[in-house]
Amino acid sequence: MTLLPGDVVLTGTPAGVSPLTDGDTVTVRIEGIGELSNPVVPVA
Repeated sequence: MTLLPGDVVLTGTPAGVSPLTDGDTVTVRIEGIGELSNPVVPVA
């Protein structure tokens, strides 16, 4: 599968995973492309 600029990669959540909370960090790593990390912050 070829990823192009602007493509969105979505994943599911396996059973038993707890909800995200303030202070967590979500990191997505795609081999050959790189890594993107985002902090979880409360919505105002």
